[in-house]
Amino acid sequence: MRNCIGVDISKRSFDVYVLETNKAFQMQNSSEGITRCAKLCHEILPELIVMEATGGYEMLLASHLQAEGFPVAIVNPRRIRDFAKALGQMAKTDKIDAKIIAKFAATLEPMPHEFIDDNSRKLKALISRRKQLLQMHTAEVNRREHALEKEIKQSIKAIITAIETQLQNVDKEIDDAIKEAPELKQKTEFLQSVPGIGKTTAHMLVAELPELGILNRRQIAALVGVAPINRDSGVFRGKRMTGGGRKQVRTKLYMPTLVATQFNPVIKKYYRNLVDERGKCKMVALTAAMRKLLCIMNTMLKNSQYWQPNLAENA
Repeated sequence: MRNCIGVDISKRSFDVYVLETNKAFQMQNSSEGITRCAKLCHEILPELIVMEATGGYEMLLASHLQAEGFPVAIVNPRRIRDFAKALGQMAKTDKIDAKIIAKFAATLEPMPHEFIDDNSRKLKALISRRKQLLQMHTAEVNRREHALEKEIKQSIKAIITAIETQLQNVDKEIDDAIKEAPELKQKTEFLQSVPGIGKTTAHMLVAELPELGILNRRQIAALVGVAPINRDSGVFRGKRMTGGGRKQVRTKLYMPTLVATQFNPVIKKYYRNLVDERGKCKMVALTAAMRKLLCIMNTMLKNSQYWQPNLAENA
């Protein structure tokens, strides 16, 4: 793959490097700059556009280019930096980074992301905001326990009340966003039919793991970071580990998996077999149960099915 574009994005501008012509462009990270970039892409017709995840600065450009029909992949900046080091490229400027990203695209051909429509982007932002509010709520509750002065307690109480009100508002907006998208609504219904998966977890999965139901079982496990990674060299056989992937999804699946090991018959049987019959430690078994649960949900969405224990055992 040669006709690739690399984009290095910052708050105010982004650098575009066209690998096929070896030309670089700098544009403002604004509606005008994004329109200009889309026009350039229509002239070049790239096979793949790659940009780094930059905490949200990339989302408007990525969604606009996807809406125009271009394949866009958003990758972890660490992968780009490691690739640059492998090439012996120690210097770092925006233009150089854009060129490295373009070479990364041509060499490794990362999978393009699913189209990020306005509703999906809104839902993901609401889920993120809900997480922030919960963190703030926990912090204020912890402060209240150690507050001695009456005025401080009243101040904390007022903040907690305000946060709880905002949480209710955000939850309602999340429900409305789901209802406005029939496909997302159907997905959440499928997911909530799984014993151990509640509404909050279902909403999180459709927002933060849109690939669920699209990738195969190995790919989805690797994406979330619950696939065992070999660590072998010569005669040495290292301990298999999990990691990487989308930590936020993995973290939020912990409690649902824990619940599933108690109340989901398929996951409970699988978990108990690992612990009781095969002698696995509980955390290893829990991680395996999380992978099993994830693969079951992936199969359900792929086949548009509600929870069925007999089918889940073979997922």
